[in-house]
This record gives sequence, structure tokens and C-alpha cells, in this order.
Amino acid sequence: MATNLALDDELINEARLIGGHKSKKAAVTAALEEYIQRHKQLEVIRLFGKIDFAPAYNYKAERSLRKQ
Repeated sequence: MATNLALDDELINEARLIGGHKSKKAAVTAALEEYIQRHKQLEVIRLFGKIDFAPAYNYKAERSLRKQ
């Protein structure tokens, strides 16, 4: 999908140099991927303390059941 954006050329060039990207598109794509990954990580962090922990749960026993 073609999209026209007015981006800061200095920022794009710096991102290209730092990331070793050959094109502006590669730099922007990498930046978006990192942005998405970071926000997904933040969502996981927000879940800490909200999910009940079952101390008796034995994940190793579950693994052995799946192998059979």
C-alpha cells in the first residue's frame, strides 16, 4: 500500500545510519516493528499482578502428557 508521509529527513537519515538500513523504507519499517514490539511488551508488563498464579501447577507434567 503506497502512503505519502511528511517525515523529518534528518531523523530518517540518522535512523538509516544507526540501523545500517539501505533505504528510508527499511528504516521506517524497522522502526514500526520495534514500536509494535515495545508496546506489546508493555501490555505484558501491565498484566503482572493481575493473573492468578497456581503454585501447584506442574508444567513439566503437562509437557510429558503432550509427548504421548
